[in-house]
Amino acid sequence: MKKTLIGFVSSNKMQKTVVVTVERMIEHPRYKKTIKRHSKFYAHTEIPLKVGDLVEIEETRPLSKLKRWRVRRVIKRVEEESLEVQDDQTI
Repeated sequence: MKKTLIGFVSSNKMQKTVVVTVERMIEHPRYKKTIKRHSKFYAHTEIPLKVGDLVEIEETRPLSKLKRWRVRRVIKRVEEESLEVQDDQTI
């Protein structure tokens, strides 16, 4: 069974590769406070993704020096911010 993780796309500047940031919560051994930790994974993808998309990645054979994961599915896409230009603007 392959490992799967869920995280956000933090970079998409490479071809067919995205950087996925996975956050996890751990408890500090001494102070018992919950701490947020994160890890970055390079993942292979054939579909275009944007920064902020929530994706599920799974482990795979080594694809390159750093890529050991591939995008399994897109859970949630980020909404595009549309800039509306008003025609009534006066200068």
